[in-house]
Amino acid sequence: MRIRPPRNRLSPRFIVWRTLNTFFWALFVIGLFVVPYLIWEDARTWLGPVIWFLVAVFGVNILFMPTYRYYVHRWETTDDAVYTLTGWISREWRIVPISRIQSIDTVQGPIEQMLKLATVKVTTAAAGRHGVTIEGLDAELAKEAVRRLNEITQATPGDAT
Repeated sequence: MRIRPPRNRLSPRFIVWRTLNTFFWALFVIGLFVVPYLIWEDARTWLGPVIWFLVAVFGVNILFMPTYRYYVHRWETTDDAVYTLTGWISREWRIVPISRIQSIDTVQGPIEQMLKLATVKVTTAAAGRHGVTIEGLDAELAKEAVRRLNEITQATPGDAT
Protein backbone atom coordinates (compact mmCIF):
# COMPACT_ATOMS: atom_id res chain seq x y z
CA MET A 1 0.00 0.00 0.00
CA ARG A 2 1.51 3.30 -1.09
CA ILE A 3 0.98 6.30 1.23
CA ARG A 4 -0.15 9.41 -0.66
CA PRO A 5 -2.98 11.94 -0.63
CA PRO A 6 -6.26 10.82 -2.24
CA ARG A 7 -6.91 12.08 -5.78
CA ASN A 8 -10.66 12.58 -6.25
CA ARG A 9 -12.68 15.66 -5.40
CA LEU A 10 -16.25 15.67 -4.24
CA SER A 11 -19.12 16.79 -6.44
CA PRO A 12 -19.32 20.60 -6.74
CA ARG A 13 -22.91 20.22 -5.46
CA PHE A 14 -21.30 19.40 -2.09
CA ILE A 15 -20.99 23.17 -1.57
CA VAL A 16 -24.76 23.66 -1.98
CA TRP A 17 -25.51 20.65 0.23
CA ARG A 18 -23.22 21.81 3.04
CA THR A 19 -24.53 25.37 2.79
CA LEU A 20 -28.16 24.24 3.06
CA ASN A 21 -27.31 21.79 5.83
CA THR A 22 -25.58 24.49 7.87
CA PHE A 23 -28.35 27.01 7.13
CA PHE A 24 -31.04 24.67 8.49
CA TRP A 25 -28.95 23.91 11.58
CA ALA A 26 -28.51 27.65 12.09
CA LEU A 27 -32.26 28.23 11.88
CA PHE A 28 -32.85 25.48 14.44
CA VAL A 29 -30.15 26.55 16.92
CA ILE A 30 -30.82 30.28 16.67
CA GLY A 31 -34.56 29.58 16.87
CA LEU A 32 -34.00 27.86 20.23
CA PHE A 33 -32.71 31.18 21.56
CA VAL A 34 -35.08 33.51 19.71
CA VAL A 35 -38.24 31.92 21.13
CA PRO A 36 -37.28 32.56 24.79
CA TYR A 37 -36.01 36.02 23.75
CA LEU A 38 -39.46 36.86 22.42
CA ILE A 39 -41.35 35.31 25.36
CA TRP A 40 -39.33 36.43 28.42
CA GLU A 41 -38.49 40.09 28.50
CA ASP A 42 -36.12 39.67 31.49
CA ALA A 43 -33.91 37.26 29.52
CA ARG A 44 -33.39 39.67 26.62
CA THR A 45 -30.35 41.37 28.15
CA TRP A 46 -28.27 38.19 27.99
CA LEU A 47 -30.04 36.36 25.15
CA GLY A 48 -29.57 39.24 22.67
CA PRO A 49 -25.76 39.03 22.64
CA VAL A 50 -25.89 35.22 22.51
CA ILE A 51 -28.18 35.36 19.47
CA TRP A 52 -25.93 37.87 17.68
CA PHE A 53 -22.89 35.75 18.46
CA LEU A 54 -24.60 32.67 16.99
CA VAL A 55 -25.66 34.65 13.91
CA ALA A 56 -22.03 35.71 13.38
CA VAL A 57 -20.63 32.20 13.90
CA PHE A 58 -23.19 30.55 11.61
CA GLY A 59 -22.82 33.38 9.07
CA VAL A 60 -19.09 32.77 8.77
CA ASN A 61 -19.74 29.04 8.72
CA ILE A 62 -22.29 29.34 5.91
CA LEU A 63 -20.20 31.75 3.83
CA PHE A 64 -16.82 30.04 4.03
CA MET A 65 -16.92 26.49 5.38
CA PRO A 66 -18.66 24.66 2.50
CA THR A 67 -16.36 26.01 -0.20
CA TYR A 68 -13.24 25.59 1.89
CA ARG A 69 -14.14 21.99 2.73
CA TYR A 70 -14.86 21.30 -0.93
CA TYR A 71 -11.32 22.36 -1.81
CA VAL A 72 -9.79 20.32 1.05
CA HIS A 73 -11.80 17.08 1.01
CA ARG A 74 -10.49 14.28 -1.19
CA TRP A 75 -11.22 10.59 -1.55
CA GLU A 76 -10.01 7.60 -3.49
CA THR A 77 -10.52 3.85 -3.65
CA THR A 78 -7.88 1.46 -4.92
CA ASP A 79 -7.54 -2.32 -4.94
CA ASP A 80 -5.67 -1.99 -1.63
CA ALA A 81 -7.41 0.72 0.42
CA VAL A 82 -9.93 3.53 0.76
CA TYR A 83 -8.33 6.93 1.32
CA THR A 84 -9.96 10.12 2.61
CA LEU A 85 -8.75 13.58 3.51
CA THR A 86 -11.27 15.69 5.43
CA GLY A 87 -11.50 18.64 7.75
CA TRP A 88 -12.04 22.33 8.06
CA ILE A 89 -10.00 23.64 10.95
CA SER A 90 -7.99 20.47 11.49
CA ARG A 91 -7.40 17.87 8.80
CA GLU A 92 -7.81 14.15 9.07
CA TRP A 93 -6.27 11.70 6.63
CA ARG A 94 -7.68 8.18 6.95
CA ILE A 95 -6.70 4.99 5.20
CA VAL A 96 -8.77 1.82 5.49
CA PRO A 97 -7.14 -1.29 4.02
CA ILE A 98 -9.56 -3.33 1.90
CA SER A 99 -8.87 -6.41 4.05
CA ARG A 100 -10.28 -4.54 7.10
CA ILE A 101 -13.58 -3.46 5.53
CA GLN A 102 -16.59 -4.99 7.25
CA SER A 103 -19.46 -3.00 5.71
CA ILE A 104 -20.08 -0.44 3.00
CA ASP A 105 -23.18 1.74 3.28
CA THR A 106 -24.72 4.44 1.14
CA VAL A 107 -26.76 7.18 2.84
CA GLN A 108 -28.92 9.84 1.19
CA GLY A 109 -30.73 12.41 3.29
CA PRO A 110 -33.54 14.52 1.80
CA ILE A 111 -31.26 17.36 0.68
CA GLU A 112 -28.75 14.90 -0.77
CA GLN A 113 -31.55 13.19 -2.70
CA MET A 114 -32.70 16.53 -4.06
CA LEU A 115 -29.14 17.37 -5.19
CA LYS A 116 -28.42 13.82 -6.46
CA LEU A 117 -25.64 13.33 -3.90
CA ALA A 118 -24.80 10.44 -1.58
CA THR A 119 -22.59 9.63 1.39
CA VAL A 120 -20.58 6.41 1.43
CA LYS A 121 -19.66 4.94 4.83
CA VAL A 122 -16.96 2.29 5.01
CA THR A 123 -16.65 0.63 8.42
CA THR A 124 -14.26 -1.85 9.96
CA ALA A 125 -14.68 -4.43 12.71
CA ALA A 126 -12.41 -2.49 15.08
CA ALA A 127 -13.95 -0.85 18.12
CA GLY A 128 -14.21 2.91 18.30
CA ARG A 129 -14.31 5.38 15.41
CA HIS A 130 -12.78 3.40 12.58
CA GLY A 131 -13.59 3.50 8.92
CA VAL A 132 -14.21 6.42 6.63
CA THR A 133 -17.13 8.55 5.53
CA ILE A 134 -17.13 10.14 2.08
CA GLU A 135 -19.75 12.89 1.88
CA GLY A 136 -20.83 14.81 -1.19
CA LEU A 137 -20.37 12.21 -3.91
CA ASP A 138 -22.43 12.28 -7.05
CA ALA A 139 -25.10 9.61 -6.43
CA GLU A 140 -24.18 7.59 -9.53
CA LEU A 141 -20.47 7.79 -8.73
CA ALA A 142 -21.21 6.66 -5.16
CA LYS A 143 -23.21 3.72 -6.49
CA GLU A 144 -20.31 2.70 -8.75
CA ALA A 145 -17.74 3.15 -5.94
CA VAL A 146 -19.79 0.94 -3.60
CA ARG A 147 -20.21 -1.69 -6.32
CA ARG A 148 -16.47 -1.71 -7.01
CA LEU A 149 -15.55 -1.80 -3.30
CA ASN A 150 -17.95 -4.67 -2.79
CA GLU A 151 -16.32 -6.62 -5.63
CA ILE A 152 -12.83 -5.97 -4.27
CA THR A 153 -13.71 -6.86 -0.67
CA GLN A 154 -15.46 -10.07 -1.77
CA ALA A 155 -12.31 -11.10 -3.67
CA THR A 156 -9.99 -10.21 -0.76
CA PRO A 157 -9.17 -13.13 1.58
CA GLY A 158 -9.77 -12.68 5.28
CA ASP A 159 -12.71 -11.86 7.51
CA ALA A 160 -12.15 -8.12 8.17
CA THR A 161 -11.31 -8.61 11.84
